[in-house]
Amino acid sequence: MHNTAINSKMRRANPGLALSLSLLLLSGCITNPQVPDFEGIGFRESRYAEVEAMRDFRACRDEALQMDSQARASGDTGRYLASARLLERCESDIGPGAANVSREERMRAYGLSVQNYLKGGDAASARRNLDRMRQAFPDSDLYYADGSSFRETMGALLGQADSKDFGQFAVLNVGSPLKDEMRRVDYWKRN
Repeated sequence: MHNTAINSKMRRANPGLALSLSLLLLSGCITNPQVPDFEGIGFRESRYAEVEAMRDFRACRDEALQMDSQARASGDTGRYLASARLLERCESDIGPGAANVSREERMRAYGLSVQNYLKGGDAASARRNLDRMRQAFPDSDLYYADGSSFRETMGALLGQADSKDFGQFAVLNVGSPLKDEMRRVDYWKRN
């Protein structure tokens, strides 16, 4: 009986003891949160500089987009060139600190500058900006609504595609109107 009384007391004590041990073990898992090294004043200042650079980039880009809109409305090639130059300046002013911020926006600005240089009649600057775009974003491309590749289309229009590729249009990801025009040019060159 003495043994039974001890066992019943231990059974009543075990749930309390188990709970106490559990809480003790769990409290050992809780650590004091430490502030990571990157959240110091330097991090905040650099982050502020990135945000400020992007704000400036977007304001510059918006001004260039307004010029592009005016150029489309008037058909003025000079406005296309002014828009392209402004977009080029927007990219150069962004600086290395914010170079990885908003890749998509920057790519679209590059693409528009290439198109506007081409529409403005400055094919050499369009080629130069297309090459810069390829260097800045080597594994990325923009696509038109029909699914054709911006880089391949502009390369074809600017004479950067191999003339053999025009005979094999499956190789190029360009739109149907451009393919038709390239076939027409190729036909009249040979006949």
